[in-house]
Amino acid sequence: MGLLDDMAVSSRARCEAAREGESLEALRTRALATAPAPRLQLDRFDLIAECKLRAPSSGQLAKPKDPAAEAARRAKLYADAGAAAVSVLTEPDRFDGDLSHLAAAAAVCPIPVMRKDFLVDPYQVFEARAAGAGGVLLIAKMLDDQVLFDCMSAAAECGLFVLLEAFDEADLARCPAAVSAWTGADPLLVGINSRNLVTLAVEPARLLRLASLLPEGVPAVAESGVEAPEEAGPLARAGYTVALVGSALMRADDPGAFASALLEEGRCS
Repeated sequence: MGLLDDMAVSSRARCEAAREGESLEALRTRALATAPAPRLQLDRFDLIAECKLRAPSSGQLAKPKDPAAEAARRAKLYADAGAAAVSVLTEPDRFDGDLSHLAAAAAVCPIPVMRKDFLVDPYQVFEARAAGAGGVLLIAKMLDDQVLFDCMSAAAECGLFVLLEAFDEADLARCPAAVSAWTGADPLLVGINSRNLVTLAVEPARLLRLASLLPEGVPAVAESGVEAPEEAGPLARAGYTVALVGSALMRADDPGAFASALLEEGRCS
């Protein structure tokens, strides 16, 4: 079983367990009553800065005594450094994440916080909004068209931005239909993840190779593989308007300086 298949199984199990405790209609009502999140504001080149404690490819990145407090601390730090949004991992088994980490970050952060997880059901989109999220990641390869559009509809109803993640040409071929179907007030972003799903190795060249296939007029996000600020320049010149950076920021001695330098490099290109 591949990584995404494995993640889909565990994600469905989590979703069904949550649904047993709260119906979709009750959750939807609670989500729509949640105070609005900050809106996503994009500039010439921007950063989605990530909080994650562990990853299959990187191992343990942090082990704080209070993970929720650490997510809140990092979210404020990233916002102060100029990030446009914060991504918080909520997947528990492989990434040590939890919705409480997102809620803690969203409670103190002046920029939107995105739920990064392996979402397989619109229920989980409403979960994200109820926890304070301003955006969600949707992985095209994990979702058939109907589920993808249902999740996008839930996100639009909640006032969330969506980052639609693609890994290859087949994923990107589905993106124009998703772009046409998007009805949200906040942006739909399309990202390319440069990770090889078989080996889990990052293949940075994929970001440049696939850039020409990204939908026109849609903010393009480079995901995975950015290890140094100077790598932002070539991405900006290739047409990317946002970089999503996680592991490098988690490992950086001064993540605020790293984020600021990356933004400067991207905006000077």
